[in-house]
Amino acid sequence: MCLAIPGKIVSNEVHNGIRIGRVQFGGITRETCLDFVPEASVGDYVIVHVGFAISRVDREEAERSYEALESMGLLKDELESDLENS
Repeated sequence: MCLAIPGKIVSNEVHNGIRIGRVQFGGITRETCLDFVPEASVGDYVIVHVGFAISRVDREEAERSYEALESMGLLKDELESDLENS
């Protein structure tokens, strides 16, 4: 199962016309396409699904979502699955 996971944008740049950000999920940082959220910038929180940021959220909502996923035991499996597929 693929979940949408909240993360914090720690950097961004453009590669071949595509806006790519480094998004931090707890202790893991992954490259993420930011083209669907042009208003998002460094320091913002976004919801990421299969490598694409799909919406911007405030810090409190991101933390609540992250904690809920973690408490259900879904976060670790999802992030490990993401790492295996990259």
